[in-house]
Amino acid sequence: MLSLALCWAGTADAKRQKQTDDEIRQRIIDDSIAAYPGVCACPFNAARNGSRCGGRSAWSKQGGYAPVCFKKEVSKESVDEWRRDNDA
Repeated sequence: MLSLALCWAGTADAKRQKQTDDEIRQRIIDDSIAAYPGVCACPFNAARNGSRCGGRSAWSKQGGYAPVCFKKEVSKESVDEWRRDNDA
């Protein structure tokens, strides 16, 4: 009986911890922004003076850094790869 309870608890934890595709897309975006060395990775970020980065963002400029800023940029393949790499 105890082994059945432990098995059920483990299954419940695994189901609860499984992240949705949308949550993983957000994690990929967050990681991409965090990897950018400045403050204006994405148009919606705030510059040091508090203004919106907008067209000054790395995302808005060609060449150099290309951060991922929007969920529509994250493919299903990227989500699947993240799951494989992170055992999620």
